Amino acid sequence: MVKVTPALASSGQETMGTSLLVLLFLGFGALIVICQLIPGLVLFCSMLKGLFGSAEKNTMPKTGAKTL
Repeated sequence: MVKVTPALASSGQETMGTSLLVLLFLGFGALIVICQLIPGLVLFCSMLKGLFGSAEKNTMPKTGAKTL
């Protein structure tokens, strides 16, 4: 009979962890997303404040000068 052994095949038993470079890349990407969310949230809150806030009257302040 012929005996067959896997020469270069992986048995699936060994698992490699994620390398440090991949973790740094993913962390950098997450940092970019977080840094973009902060100004977006500020703009969103300003929009909500403008939509649902009290309406201010556009009146001229009294300066003491008489107008015709």
